[in-house]
Parts: sequence; C-alpha cells; structure tokens
Amino acid sequence: MERLQKVIADAGVASRRKAEELILNGQVRVNGEVIKTLGVKVSGNDIVEVQGVMIDREKVKKYYLLNKPRGVISSVHDDKNRPTVVDYIDTDVRIYPVGRLDYDTTGLILLTNDGELANLLTHPRNKIPKTYIAKIEGLLNKDDIERLRRGIMIDGRRVVIEDFKIRDKDFDKKTSLIEITIIEGRNHIVKRIFESLKHPVIRLSRIKIAFLEIGKLKSGEYRELTIKEVKKLYSLK
Repeated sequence: MERLQKVIADAGVASRRKAEELILNGQVRVNGEVIKTLGVKVSGNDIVEVQGVMIDREKVKKYYLLNKPRGVISSVHDDKNRPTVVDYIDTDVRIYPVGRLDYDTTGLILLTNDGELANLLTHPRNKIPKTYIAKIEGLLNKDDIERLRRGIMIDGRRVVIEDFKIRDKDFDKKTSLIEITIIEGRNHIVKRIFESLKHPVIRLSRIKIAFLEIGKLKSGEYRELTIKEVKKLYSLK
C-alpha cells in the first residue's frame, strides 16, 4: 500500500505537492470514488484517475537536463501561449519541470516524470545547493560582502549563502559578475538578495544543481541524465 499522492507522482502526472493539490481539489478518484483527503493509501489493484484520466503506474522514468533559454516559461502549459521548457524536449512521455526559473532567467533546469525525485530535489529539508551567475548593477563594497557572508534577511528570514565569489568587475560600465550558491527555493530569491543590497540583477543564469552542471549545452539544448547521475541524486536525500 502506498500513499495516493506518491502513486500519482511516481506515475509522472505531477510532483507530489501538485498531486496533493489535485486531491484536495477533488480531482482524483480511486475506484470511481472522489478522494478529497490526504493520507489515503492504495494498492496495485486500485484504479486511480486524475482529472478523469486513469494513470499508468508502470511508466518508464525519464530524466532530462535542459539549458533553458531566456523568455521561456518553467511550466508544462502557458495560458498566454508562450514557449515552455517542455516544448524543448523531444519525448512522448508526460514530463514536468523540477522547480522553476523565472521567465527572464536562463540555465539549468531538470524535467522528469519521477515525482519522488522531484520532491526530493525541491523539499527544503534536503538542502540541495543551486549555483547562479548574476550580472548586477554596481560594484560590491566591503559592507555588501560582509552582509553576503552573514546571510541576507528577506521577509524576516535569513537566506544562508553557501558560497559566493566575484568573477568580474567592469569599472567603466559599473557592473559586476557574481557567482552565488544558495539552498533557498523562494521565488525570485537571488534577485531579491541583490535588490536588498541596492544592486539590481541585470541578467541571471543557473549553472549548477548539486553536482549537475550545464557543461557544453548551448541555450535550448538538453540531454538525458545517466543512471549513475540519477542514483547520485537519490543519494542526496
């Protein structure tokens, strides 16, 4: 017997958190009965339907690493018909992004139909590090650097910055290129860090999640993860 939301996530229909939302919204049936409470367990013989579609519990798991271009939505669908990260992956498998990058942020994003792994990588307790390159307005002074070392307060909570380094300074244009590693998952968190320092972000790209890197992938290119990489991701739990 497994929890209903885990079964839905493992079938690649949605992440576990999204599966919980679907259940609470009455969009899930088990053996024809609408389920609206979390914690329900099902067996391999139970028929599970999500939004009227019976799920396939024997799907092959797929894992992709995409170098997301600028101007692309980190979603499966977009109501404004803008391109999404899913559009870049050539597959018949129903996949979805793990976490998100802003519309104007580029770089590494994972897509999968493995809800368990998606939950592992996005849950705060697992403290998965993510590394970004930010081009910012201005040059960091000693006070800015000290605040980054101590951690920045955002909405009353401290953002712990695992590491950062100044990659480049342009004294003529008064801009800086900063590499920063955090374990936070709050929306726009990197932009908000530098906004709090009065150094707005001009351009932002994610270059690393845990041990996974963009490598030689050009914008819009992707590759499948290896079995070894998937196992290593699971070991981060």
